[in-house]
Amino acid sequence: MSRAGTLLLLFAICSTAIASSKVHVITLDATINPATADYIRESIRIAHDEEAECLLIRLNTPGGLLKSTRVIVTDLLGSPVPVVVYVAPSGSQSASAGTFITLAAHIAAMAPGTNIGAAHPVGMQGAEPDSIMNEKATNDAAAFIRTISAKRERNVTWAEDAVRKSISITESEALKEGVIDLIAQNVPALLDSIDGKTVDINGS
Repeated sequence: MSRAGTLLLLFAICSTAIASSKVHVITLDATINPATADYIRESIRIAHDEEAECLLIRLNTPGGLLKSTRVIVTDLLGSPVPVVVYVAPSGSQSASAGTFITLAAHIAAMAPGTNIGAAHPVGMQGAEPDSIMNEKATNDAAAFIRTISAKRERNVTWAEDAVRKSISITESEALKEGVIDLIAQNVPALLDSIDGKTVDINGS
């Protein structure tokens, strides 16, 4: 039988208060690498130990290593606490590896003036592959992102196109395409919007 996690979040409070109360908030404004993977894993552990209602990740990344991305996605899909990925502030991006991470969240949100996509694996391997290796890496990444999108009931077709065609879209387009769940101006507005929302935790 599925076990659900319910977000019972506070209304209209500042982000500082959120971080020390019901919601554990972190900021990831960097490339995706082993250090960022460790940071997210540790943040999930802390949020769980502190019995937080959820972990909120403010994300701005140009991408990074596919191996580290897989570690992060695995941790998000298996997280014992709900994870909200919020691409913010305005001007931020969830590109390349960031696309996989955003799609893997229980709740995916973006601020106005942000973008997501361009997830082709070239450059995510740490070196430029030859044509055969590029094709293998692309097929593998496409299967990976389809699995993530299906798990989170997001737009599988768009996700695969983000890998194979390197397409990128705005927050408004992402909402329309069923890539994200909502657009929020800031953290308090985001928490207001998801207050009381129920999500499946760890598929168990």
